[in-house]
Order: sequence, then structure tokens, then C-alpha cells
Amino acid sequence: MSLDHFRMAEEPFYTPVAGEIALFEAAFHEHVPLMLKGPTGCGKTRFVEHMAWRLRRPLVTIACHEDMTAADLVGRYLLEAEGTVWRDGPLTEAVRHGAICYLDEIVEARQDTTVVIHPLTDERRVLPLDKRNELVAAHPDFFLVISYNPGYQSAVKDLKESTKQRFAAIDFGYAEPAREAAIVAQEAGIAVEVAEKLVRIAIASRNLGGHGLEEGASTRTLIRTGKLVARGIALADACDMAIVAPLTDDRDTRGALRSVVSACL
Repeated sequence: MSLDHFRMAEEPFYTPVAGEIALFEAAFHEHVPLMLKGPTGCGKTRFVEHMAWRLRRPLVTIACHEDMTAADLVGRYLLEAEGTVWRDGPLTEAVRHGAICYLDEIVEARQDTTVVIHPLTDERRVLPLDKRNELVAAHPDFFLVISYNPGYQSAVKDLKESTKQRFAAIDFGYAEPAREAAIVAQEAGIAVEVAEKLVRIAIASRNLGGHGLEEGASTRTLIRTGKLVARGIALADACDMAIVAPLTDDRDTRGALRSVVSACL
């Protein structure tokens, strides 16, 4: 089976912040599993997509959630017309065929589910399929990447230390203002001057983190706001719709955010 339908047809737009491209490539070639840590919407997923394109590997992305089971990752027996058949899960397909497997927001998955990746993260590089009594050796080009947002960590939702220490890690944050504005302008198709205003709003909202907001406006949020502006929506209205309203339901916090928007515009 080929995973060509998981390949990036075009280069995903990505602007490097530091040396993360070289770090990813080194980890890939040395089979060192990689953990990306950073706030929501700061570019972790886009970075992985860009690296999959750069390394010419298929990318299998799995959005983790609390109801995900080990069978959702590795596969299960299914009853079909021809009888009971085994169907590989997305992780198993990536292991067999040499894809980059990206487990997005891994802390959302149950800890008893994520331990299934442990044999893939050391010198064994194997995936046990207990129900099939099979041990799948990882393809030489298989690479495992996980991500999570440390800001959402809690005693309930956190990775086991035994899992964390199996990975190298790259910390992600928001790009410095001029670079972030250039990214927003490029992705949203708006003038840099407008993007700069959005970035100022975002920086102010991020300063409210822990003071009414769990987290400020992300780069992804700014791009969505910019796309509304590109469609002809007034900048203030686009900010209210795509930044203020999604970030909080608290009346006082919304008032503070709207004051920030007014000041920045």
C-alpha cells in the first residue's frame, strides 16, 4: 500500500524563526523522536507540514482526543462482507510505509493509549500488534512527532515522564512582531500595515493571559481575522468577530479586549 495521498503536493508556507529546520532534519536522520511544545496557533502543525514536504515524506496527522483508544492508532479487526479482516490504523500505516506520523495535542489522549508508542521511541523501533501477534519493524524513514501546549498542562492532562524522556524537544513561541506581521500579511492576503495592527492587538491580548484570558490571540487567529478583512469586512468588525468573541465570554474581559482593539486601530 502506498501513502502517496498523504504527501504534500505543494510547499506549505513557513517562515523559520530560529534553527528549527536544521534541528528537525537532524532528528529525522538520526531517528530521534521529536516533541514540539508551544501555544495554540503558533505554527507547530504548519512546521511539521513544511518539513514533510521538505523531506519528501508522507505525513499522517492524528488529532488526539480523550476517547481515542490504542486500537484507533494501531488498527482493529472489522467484520466485512468477506468475513473478519484486519485494518491497520494510521500509526501502523505510517510505521510500515515510512511516513512522518504527527500526534497533535498528545496530552488530550489517555495515558494508557499513548504508551503504545513507547517501543517506537527507542532503539527497538517496533510496533507490537498484540491482537495479530505481530511485531511491525519501523520503516527506515518512519519518524514520530508529537505536540502539545504546555499552557494547558494539569495533573490530569500531562505526559508521563517516561514518555517525555523518549523525545527530543523544540520549544515554539510566537514570532517576533515584524516577522509575525509578514506571516499574517502573506497568509491572509492583506497589507503589511494592516497585519502590523493585528499583531499589536495580539501582543496586547497575550499580556492579558492569566488576567481574564487563558491565552491571547494566536497567529492563526490573526490570519483568520485578516482573511475577513481581505473579504471586505471592516477591520474593527473583523477583530470583534474573530478575536474578541472567540477568546472570552466574560463581559468585562470582552470590554477590555475591545478597548485594546480600539487603541491599536
